[in-house]
Amino acid sequence: MSWQTYVDENLMCEINGSHLTSAAIVGTDGSIWAQSPNFPQLNPEEVTVIENGFNELRSLVPTGFYFGGIKYMVIQEEPGTMICGENGLGGATIRKTNLTLIIGIYEEPITGGQCNMIVKRLGDYLIEQGL
Repeated sequence: MSWQTYVDENLMCEINGSHLTSAAIVGTDGSIWAQSPNFPQLNPEEVTVIENGFNELRSLVPTGFYFGGIKYMVIQEEPGTMICGENGLGGATIRKTNLTLIIGIYEEPITGGQCNMIVKRLGDYLIEQGL
């Protein structure tokens, strides 16, 4: 299965008649492996800040994190594995695997819990596969 198929079928799947706003699989070096058509343009600094946040979450709590210049405040975390943020009526979930960051961005009517479930499920599968 291609990386794009993981994004199209696993991250952008239908949930109660809705979809995530955008999603991507990003290498821990910041390279985009696959993304939905409207995923925001990431800059390398944003990826570095997120990577550092997985090592020391407290660094993200006061400042939040950014995707494509849009700020998300940290609202939940699983140390070293998952960071969740919100921005107004939406938010983002990031699941770290051995080689990637799985990113889901949502807006209402999708909830943070639904986004978390979608992103975590794919991340857990990739970890089981050694990725």
